[in-house]
Amino acid sequence: MKVTCEFRSMNIVEQVSFKTEGYQIINITEKIQELVILHEFKKGLVNLSILHTSASLTVQENASKDVLNDIRTFLSNLFPDSENYLHDVEGPDDMPAHLKTLITNTNLTVSVVSNKLVLGVWQGIYLCEWRKFGQTRSICVHLLGE
Repeated sequence: MKVTCEFRSMNIVEQVSFKTEGYQIINITEKIQELVILHEFKKGLVNLSILHTSASLTVQENASKDVLNDIRTFLSNLFPDSENYLHDVEGPDDMPAHLKTLITNTNLTVSVVSNKLVLGVWQGIYLCEWRKFGQTRSICVHLLGE
């Protein structure tokens, strides 16, 4: 008996941009889910890569804004704005932003099953802006699967 499996391979790369307002953590889950639906992406992996060194990505709680505020406060206390850093080309928030990115993520991979991001009930995908002033942040979204 011969079994034939059909697999429709998909390899799509898109770039999405978000305008930030400075020192904020933005829920981008809906935008990423929209891309999954737009491309009729059934199952596989979505890899997200932020194209900056002073902003990052994270999967975090989506129910209480207090969690996001506490994360911002914690990281700001850990890496305060200061003029004591050697690297301060863009101001006193420049090096602290790099350090916050260093201990968070610049890449995330999320599974997709049945056209839906696989996230826990209380999880969301977030863009973390670590600079004091707003920026336009770009994320490369790579869909691999079918």
